[in-house]
Amino acid sequence: MTEWLFSIEGTEAGHRLALVLALLAAFLHAVFGALQKGRHDPWMTRGAIDGSYCLMAAPFALFVVPWPEPHMWPIFLGAWVIHCLYKFLQAAAYTKGAYTVVYPVVRGTGPLFTVIGAYFIFGETFNLTQWAGLLVLITGIFGLAVYNLLYLEAARDTLNVALGLAVVTGLFVALYTTYDAYGIRATPNPFTFLAWFFMIDGFLFPILAYRRWHRMDNPPAVGPLMQRGVFGGVVAFLSFGSVMMATRLDNVGEAAILRETSTVFAALIGWLVLKETVGPRRIALMALIALGAVIVEMGG
Repeated sequence: MTEWLFSIEGTEAGHRLALVLALLAAFLHAVFGALQKGRHDPWMTRGAIDGSYCLMAAPFALFVVPWPEPHMWPIFLGAWVIHCLYKFLQAAAYTKGAYTVVYPVVRGTGPLFTVIGAYFIFGETFNLTQWAGLLVLITGIFGLAVYNLLYLEAARDTLNVALGLAVVTGLFVALYTTYDAYGIRATPNPFTFLAWFFMIDGFLFPILAYRRWHRMDNPPAVGPLMQRGVFGGVVAFLSFGSVMMATRLDNVGEAAILRETSTVFAALIGWLVLKETVGPRRIALMALIALGAVIVEMGG
């Protein structure tokens, strides 16, 4: 499979596969976000998920894929630091603000910074049509945030802090997207990067969650929390793995933008699964997000 992936890098077949992987990542990322919205504390959920995918990745990293080359260890260290900071910021934002406001701001800020970063790191450029598509997509995403904000009833006293954290978190989304794209291109076997990344990345937060669990007056039951963690670990593998592979096969900026259609999937999940009201205005804003992604893709 690795040889086949090598053969389609930079080709039309690679572009089509990257498109499918980015859209798959968008859907699964919305599922991942919905998991963190559940009844458990965001720090607890993150710890359960990270611990699960760390244990899942370990056998593949240690016994299946080729071991990393010496130059990969500093890259893994950098990825670990960036992702830890991102997860701290994300958990703090979810703790301070409503999910339906924070999530669109994070996802709307990320692609703009990613496109800029991809220009400086990989020399990727967008034409005017693609910039117009990006503007349409970001307008739709931030429109969703504003719409949710207008009808927000909970956590208004910490809203300014939550929005500030959401913007900074979006910056770190762009940072890890471009950095991970660099990392997965730095090793001959992309599955080496994926397996070792997940094993290393999942090490810290289970420890933090365990300590937080012990300090709680009424800690959650371990069984349901770990069930959510195992399911979230599988989703994380498929979601983050898909977008990382897409950035290796094709342009980083385009993959990042297509992934941000996750906001559309998140709203659909909220409507179909969580029984949240969508309404015509949110449908129109979701259509803007999808239209922006289509413009970027067709204009490339």
